[in-house]
Amino acid sequence: MIMNDFRDADKVWLDLDLATMSRSAARFADGPQSYAMQQNMALAIKDGRISAIAPMADIDEMLLPNANIVGRGGWMTPGLIDCHTHLVFAGSRAQEFEQRLQGVPYEQIAREGGGILSTVRATREASEQQLFDVAVPRLQVLMSEGVTTIEIKSGYGLTLKDELKMLRVARQLGEAFPIQMRTTLLGAHALPPEFVSNSDAYIDLVCEQMIPAAAEQKLADAVDVFCEGIGFSPAQCERVFIAAKNHGLAVKGHTEQLSDLKGSQLAANYGALSVDHLEYLDANALQPLVDNGTVAVLLPGAFYFLRETKLPPIQALRTAGIPMAIATDFNPGTSPLASLRLMMNMACTLFRLTPEEALAGVTCHAAKALGLSDDSGRLVVGAPADMLLWDIKHPSELAYQMGVPMLKQRIYQGETSHV
Repeated sequence: MIMNDFRDADKVWLDLDLATMSRSAARFADGPQSYAMQQNMALAIKDGRISAIAPMADIDEMLLPNANIVGRGGWMTPGLIDCHTHLVFAGSRAQEFEQRLQGVPYEQIAREGGGILSTVRATREASEQQLFDVAVPRLQVLMSEGVTTIEIKSGYGLTLKDELKMLRVARQLGEAFPIQMRTTLLGAHALPPEFVSNSDAYIDLVCEQMIPAAAEQKLADAVDVFCEGIGFSPAQCERVFIAAKNHGLAVKGHTEQLSDLKGSQLAANYGALSVDHLEYLDANALQPLVDNGTVAVLLPGAFYFLRETKLPPIQALRTAGIPMAIATDFNPGTSPLASLRLMMNMACTLFRLTPEEALAGVTCHAAKALGLSDDSGRLVVGAPADMLLWDIKHPSELAYQMGVPMLKQRIYQGETSHV
């Protein structure tokens, strides 16, 4: 029966070591069976899904069609998932970066027209085609590292027209490139200048116009908020969560990045897929996340770029069994870093995750943060054939070494490309 599965397959890989990441528990810890590994294995795919996994001892290679054998040797992992990005935007804030290093306060930069509103201005002025064109190289470099699924948020338009424009561009990127796209409406990202003295009226716009339009036009899979003193209050965020749920959209939250407003607990109580950043998350108030199965998304790039010193409560999250995902948070102001593997390294060096936790954070746990199927981000029979073949001796190398070519094949929905 096993041989029939391999003879009928569209593609077969032999002599593999697999980091299946197939544990159901949130905890990943180094040990003899770390990475849920299976060694000296064969793997087959059919119709874009993994159709069989078996020990090489059970495979008679002489019975396999040679044309179907497309890989031999190396380590295979699930495709990488970047579950939090702001990839679609116009303009650059490199000059602000230089100003901050020269001692210019952010408040002064903002008063002079910089900060997030400079990105908002540039994004509003850009056409859909221009936004698409500048986003392409950002997406391509992530794909070249092995990303097969990505989430892109809006949040730099802050008008109905421009938020929908950003979401359309994100959808177009998913149609133009071999990558699974998830989009998130982040209208409640910052207060636009038109509403500077009336934040409640802007939340009315988000709830009464942006969310219904994004849902009706099927442009968003989820709705996000920035729950923070410089963003929106918990009461305002709750209004957004209610509107999202009323329109059938999942919710997520930028929470506890700069202070503890209990936004994570609020989001979890509304069934949030994830809460993200979390430097100021109360280690003694995690039960709502546990009860809802909410994923904690760590964003070490922003932590590094902002020179933050307050660490997320990593050990408390581990002890509570809360899945920890990792993402680039790629954006122009606080994490202009288009490398998910660099984020894996930073999660280990800055947050003290293990390399196994880091790989789980960009595969199975990142899949959960996006509300994908339970088999996504894992190498198991029936899972989508989104996989990576690496020229490495052990999976820990993926979080350890940067800049050295390791990826041999990127497989998306069963289609193989050599890197």
